[in-house]
Amino acid sequence: MLNTPLSEWHVAHGAKMAEFSGWNMPIQYTGIIQEHEHTRKNASIFDICHMGEFIVSGSGAAPALDRILSTNIATLAEGKCRYGFLLNKHGGIIDDLITYRLKPEKFLLVVNASRIEQDFSVISGQLPGSVQIENLSSEIGKIDLQGPLSRAVLQDVLPGAWTELGYFSFAQNNLNGEKLLISRTGYTGELGYEIYFPAAKAVKMWELLLAHELVRPAGLGARDTLRLEVGLPLNGQDLDEKHTPAEAGYASMLTSKSDYTGKSDAATMREQLIALSIQGRRSARHGHHLLLPNGTEAGMVTSGSFAPSLGHAIALAYVKKEFADNEKYLVQADKTKLEALRTTLPFYSNGTARIKF
Repeated sequence: MLNTPLSEWHVAHGAKMAEFSGWNMPIQYTGIIQEHEHTRKNASIFDICHMGEFIVSGSGAAPALDRILSTNIATLAEGKCRYGFLLNKHGGIIDDLITYRLKPEKFLLVVNASRIEQDFSVISGQLPGSVQIENLSSEIGKIDLQGPLSRAVLQDVLPGAWTELGYFSFAQNNLNGEKLLISRTGYTGELGYEIYFPAAKAVKMWELLLAHELVRPAGLGARDTLRLEVGLPLNGQDLDEKHTPAEAGYASMLTSKSDYTGKSDAATMREQLIALSIQGRRSARHGHHLLLPNGTEAGMVTSGSFAPSLGHAIALAYVKKEFADNEKYLVQADKTKLEALRTTLPFYSNGTARIKF
């Protein structure tokens, strides 16, 4: 397994470690529910150094990316970032990523850890000779500061222009001679910031943030329950090359006006990702079969968990298009069938991610 610059710190401080996308990552420190609840009420930090970062630059970089990604690069302003997709020729999702416009012809692409090599190959293979792409994944560290009190923490620990950022905006600055990029983005549904810095400074940055009385570390376990409660998808489970953005509920994100790879099939609907509410604490899991009440096979669960903020289990599942409007389903969970009701996203709607200052 690969280690982040913070792996030794996690082990030394008693984190429960496990493999995630080929990386040795902290799953929890004190407990998933405690870390989840602390993030919803205060502020937590997450080690996200495993994510990938590419710099794309040069004459024609903007129109080149418009022809590769579903994102409308032409309307993306400097200092702004936007969510979108890298698709295969059939409209299936290779990766979901965020594009940052650093300069008119310079961009930062943040990609999923399990897709770094594939994304780099696919993107570089479609760029013209005037545009360069650099894989800086091993050189850039990333820590996510998330929670309704994260702005107060940032003001105390890293004061700067970023404390006034709007949602999906970013700012760059220097701290003691080190370059920082901080964006008001995240994966929890709460107010939060993603902090990018030289990977060699990861432990220093982690301990600087952790020294604040409001901050605690949180692992990937809480990150997963937090993101699922607000209906955010996980690549490799809820998003994959067999499903289009429209099937995953993201037709509105297909904003590029250019003829990007996979565009002709990106809005195809054969199945639909739906939200399910399950009474009790027992969870549906990825790969569990979804049935109609009469036993007819309807689809497959992609993500499922007990939702600490709601007090019951929730799940996402792909169902065949003709069954997507049904209200009642059964989840075949090992030897038990769980009753599931279709609901709407987000499951948890009291998050602070979009709060204005």
